[in-house]
Amino acid sequence: MPERQATTPHLAPTGTLRLPSRIHVGYGVRDQVPALLAEHGSRVFAVVDPFLADSPEFVRLVTRARAAGLTVTVHSEVSPELPVDSLTASGAAAVGDAPDVVLAYGGGSSLDAAKLIALLVTHGGTLADYYGENRVPGPVLPVVAVPTTAGTGSEVTPVAVVSDPQREMKLGISSPHLVPAAAVVDPELTLGAPPSVTAYAGIDALVHALESYTAAPLPLDWSGGLPVFTGSNLFADQLALEAVRRIAPYLARAVADGSDREAREQVAYGSLLAGMSFGPTGTHLSHALQYPIGALTKTPHGLGTGLMIPYVLQACVPAVPERLAELDLALGGRADDTWVAAQDAVDRVAELCRTIGIPANLAEIGITHDQLPHIAELAQGSARLLAISPVGSEPGTLLTILEAAHAGDRSLIAASARPGRGKGNLS
Repeated sequence: MPERQATTPHLAPTGTLRLPSRIHVGYGVRDQVPALLAEHGSRVFAVVDPFLADSPEFVRLVTRARAAGLTVTVHSEVSPELPVDSLTASGAAAVGDAPDVVLAYGGGSSLDAAKLIALLVTHGGTLADYYGENRVPGPVLPVVAVPTTAGTGSEVTPVAVVSDPQREMKLGISSPHLVPAAAVVDPELTLGAPPSVTAYAGIDALVHALESYTAAPLPLDWSGGLPVFTGSNLFADQLALEAVRRIAPYLARAVADGSDREAREQVAYGSLLAGMSFGPTGTHLSHALQYPIGALTKTPHGLGTGLMIPYVLQACVPAVPERLAELDLALGGRADDTWVAAQDAVDRVAELCRTIGIPANLAEIGITHDQLPHIAELAQGSARLLAISPVGSEPGTLLTILEAAHAGDRSLIAASARPGRGKGNLS
């Protein structure tokens, strides 16, 4: 891959935030949920992961909501990876219930499902009508989002992702109207989550922060409609760095011991900050490549973004070394030389991925070498993500990253960066 020292013209920094009107984080904040629901009406459509529907904490929440005079319908028909047909059925069920507010409780699939159900109840049609950016015509039913994993950040973002088998990949629906009305992030609800769930969700949260911080700036027309994802962002930069400081030192601890309260608290808070960061900026190549990879392999989203992030960051070294050097400080590095620090940041992220059990290469999850060009081609469909890639989005660039990720060898990318710097090898 040819060296790219500068990929975009200099743009004066600007800032944008689109967030819920209420955000609560910390142990015990889940007790605020019934009051938040009541602010929007008395009829609640509760979307919950099926394995959590009978959990003591969810049952307690529903009992308290009903004791407060709310009518609660529990909907647990949430399928992993959100196939579009299942969401159409869920939307129809919600329309029949005529809710005032949607409660989203569970992992990223439940939160995204709740946002899309709120969309279908309000505006009708099919989800395909809304694929892409800014196609939601107006506000949707209010959503109170309560994550039970620390990873997706969906509780504060304007995007939801579905699986569409006819299109061979996951697709995003992005609109400021999908930002929930309230987010309640209680680390208590993440205690005891299995190691793999913690690892995949947690690394995805870290990827959100890393890709938000390395996002390229976009030229914006402030006199017209803005894109949902605006690229590099003054507000988001600080949120992303703090997210990295919270997640990186504690994620391995949370994976190793699901009852580690300090680690759970730090990772949950970091995941929230990462969601607040990438909500306005967007993510880039790890996510664009994961969508077809996940569809082909049926592997969890966080596994795919975690697998890809060392290779994507390696490609970023010659393009945004200063940004990576700043991330290195947030990751615990102390190198004075910008290029050394940039490579150290990539190496630290790769080491964390290895420690928590993220597969080291695409071959491990069943991707064959001859599938790589097709994956690169499918990734070209994620225009909103590719637009903020700091290394561009040419098919050859994507294929170089995929070739390295398939071989498990970052030196295939590092060879095009400054000679003699860094390890650049995952083998």
